[in-house]
Amino acid sequence: MGSLIEEISGKALSRRRFVAGSAALAASLAASSSLVACQPSGQDAGSATGSAESADDEGVWISAACWHNCGGRCVNRVLMKNGVVVRQGSDTSHEDSFEWLQQRGCPRGRAQQQQCFGADRLKYPMKRKSWQPGGGENAHGELRGKDDWERISWDEAIGYIADEAKRIYDTYGPRAVVGNGGPGIEQVLANMGGYLQVTDTSSCGTYSFNMTKLGLPSADLGETNDRFDLKNAETIVLVGGNSVWSSGGSTMNNFDQAIEAGVQFVYVGPSYNATAAYFDARWIPIYPGTDTAFLLGVAYEMIEQGVIDQEFLDAYCVGFDAEHMPADAQLDENFKGYVMGEYDGTPKTAAWASAICGASEEDIAWFAGTIGKDHKVMLLHNYALARCTSADNVPQLFMTVGAMGGHMGKSGHATGGAYKTFAGSHGPALAAFGDAGLPAVENPVTESITAPLLWQSILDKSFNSTGFAYSDTFNAQDIKEADIKYLSLEGAARVQNTPSTVTAIEALRSLEFVTCSSHFFNAQAQFSDIVLPITTEWERVGGFPGHQRSRETVIVYTQVTEPLYEAKTDQEIGTLLAEKVGIDPSTIWPLSEKQQFFNQILGCTYVDEAGSEQALVTVSQDDIDAWQCDGKPQEGVVALDEFLKNGCYTVKRAEGDAYVRIGYEDYIKDPEANPRPSDSGKFEIYCQYKADTLNSMGYSPDGTFKPYPNYVAAPEGREGTFADGAIGGEASAYPFIVYNPHYLRRAHPVLDNEPWLREAWPNPVFVNASDAAAKGIADGDTVRVYNAHGATLRTASVTEIIMPGCVGLPHGAWLDYDEDEGIDHAGTDNVLCGTVTSGMGTSGYNNYNCNYERYEGAALVADCALPQRIVELG
Repeated sequence: MGSLIEEISGKALSRRRFVAGSAALAASLAASSSLVACQPSGQDAGSATGSAESADDEGVWISAACWHNCGGRCVNRVLMKNGVVVRQGSDTSHEDSFEWLQQRGCPRGRAQQQQCFGADRLKYPMKRKSWQPGGGENAHGELRGKDDWERISWDEAIGYIADEAKRIYDTYGPRAVVGNGGPGIEQVLANMGGYLQVTDTSSCGTYSFNMTKLGLPSADLGETNDRFDLKNAETIVLVGGNSVWSSGGSTMNNFDQAIEAGVQFVYVGPSYNATAAYFDARWIPIYPGTDTAFLLGVAYEMIEQGVIDQEFLDAYCVGFDAEHMPADAQLDENFKGYVMGEYDGTPKTAAWASAICGASEEDIAWFAGTIGKDHKVMLLHNYALARCTSADNVPQLFMTVGAMGGHMGKSGHATGGAYKTFAGSHGPALAAFGDAGLPAVENPVTESITAPLLWQSILDKSFNSTGFAYSDTFNAQDIKEADIKYLSLEGAARVQNTPSTVTAIEALRSLEFVTCSSHFFNAQAQFSDIVLPITTEWERVGGFPGHQRSRETVIVYTQVTEPLYEAKTDQEIGTLLAEKVGIDPSTIWPLSEKQQFFNQILGCTYVDEAGSEQALVTVSQDDIDAWQCDGKPQEGVVALDEFLKNGCYTVKRAEGDAYVRIGYEDYIKDPEANPRPSDSGKFEIYCQYKADTLNSMGYSPDGTFKPYPNYVAAPEGREGTFADGAIGGEASAYPFIVYNPHYLRRAHPVLDNEPWLREAWPNPVFVNASDAAAKGIADGDTVRVYNAHGATLRTASVTEIIMPGCVGLPHGAWLDYDEDEGIDHAGTDNVLCGTVTSGMGTSGYNNYNCNYERYEGAALVADCALPQRIVELG
């Protein structure tokens, strides 16, 4: 059999032959894999359920990338026969046990071949037909998203980008350009004068504030306990998130010993999701965005029940009570006084909290007693609770409640983040990859636009530059004027993921130039002028996922196929552009992509039990000669060929080994020698910096935030479900809170187009059964979900596992917007998000208001039955 990959790569291949070839490839895959979601019922799948490398296998197993930002990036391996991927597998580098966990992939990674070889891949550079260079009316921006496309050459495409970029820089300056720090084009733009960046709290929400000022690590990650200590807790609390879906693969196996030991699990959130079910957790339902009210009620109950660890608070914290205030305090108030109602006349009782958050008074009181000082408790949060407007007090309050129980620095106790690598596996990395060796490219423009206000800022020609999320550069309100002309969409799904998609369409049509690098004709490509086809990671020389799966594992991948069609890597594109604008590309990329990968391999390390960092990979002079790269021979613990074939190296653990880490242990044992990074050196329950900074940024009225954690009503959210904003009153026009759970079908918007995953996960909207019954809506009905910002259609999944008053619309569906009807047909979550923010400028995805109704138009066609988005080129 000839190589289908070679045929697909042929430049003369027609669309019909490509689709036919892809169908043949899919058929061969279906015949050899039990992982195909659309497998006919009754088909025998037994042959594919055993070892990924059985004796019957022919061909070659190689490591392949699983590179998307789902929280996993697991080990992915493919079986190649005659140049075709016929099966996918995962980690087989060693036996699987709790001491030596295999880093197995989830269904997203196991369908990855459709990402590389899909019939809907972008094949050639494209230009929007009506767009012409020169700006002004030549851009015909009103046709973005509607226009036809034409195929152009790479030389033409790069020429257009170079000429337009030079014109815009020469005419308007760098503040007329918006980028996102992409790896190719935007590296060149930085050298041409720079560009405005977009600052976004999207991943960690309000935890992207400067957490060190509270005494926490950045984003509150890395200071809980090693997975071997989880079994020593009596109770493990998980607040927000759904790691079984969002961080698939083997993350949950970190908790296996705790489950076997009978540890009690508690889940706090709006639905009894897959993670709660995995742990058989006690569910405390609360409305999205009301975690501050819930935790304040818990704090009150802990005080009333006498279960706070006063000695811990006195020794390691400032600001809990009047006797332990920081030296820089400017307000004669403290957290305990606020909770007890001394300043506003409102004690934060369980009844007060229940009215806001929806949890029962009994659940709040039970929870407070359960996490008290006399119990061994791990309080773990994801970031769903922080991806809400007015959630800026959540990080400080979560820390405070943990401190009130003394749950830091001891075996069986923890308080902190459980996210991606840190979902039950905490401590410094035991295996890591090296540096590629590229020089840093600095963007000379230091101003940034807050993401939820991006599109409105483009339309208003002004923005508030208040610093960058995940940094310490926040500043007071600083309004800047900017007439933006050029938006570069490289490495960021801005049209898809940034709030207020409807406003985005209007803003995009106001620009003179929009460019996009993409694998597929997604929303970013649809609203661009020049679209460039980029390679997937399977078509590149190899590399390391930027966010590794586990502290114990370093994951590596190699090349599966030569680039398909005319796709190029980001560095190749950047090199072409640099040459075209007169910049020496070697000043940006002095090393080949192969040399960069080889440098990363040479720099791989592991930590031995003595705590010393050692070389991981054995590289001989013959290896260096074969790679034709620069380097020196070295001795490690795994041979280069074995490392690349396995796709990973995992440090083997043992009970009681030297790798066990207890978060904050050094600080708790000797606070003087190991102070926290806050101004006081302690956990700051009263933090003057927090209040001063948040109140000055201009996204909330001055004085909204206290130096201690206080309750702040959201711009929409719980109060917005009532007509007058008073809880318990008449229902508003949008009486539900919509939140955006991550979904197994995709990683953000990536993979949403893959046929197998579309067949397996239909992407409904989740609604409560009693709410649906009141509206006469049954499971499977097409419903219109709408609010003041937009409307979308989805099929209803009527369920008891989501609390009344909530709507769960999965995150990341590809936009399919009918402008005449004013309705998105894909369930795109950001259609329901508006240009609304608060506090630090948070992208508050999870607490917008909405309503829904039975749709009177034609029922939705199942996503898996829709045609792929294949562009017809003129």
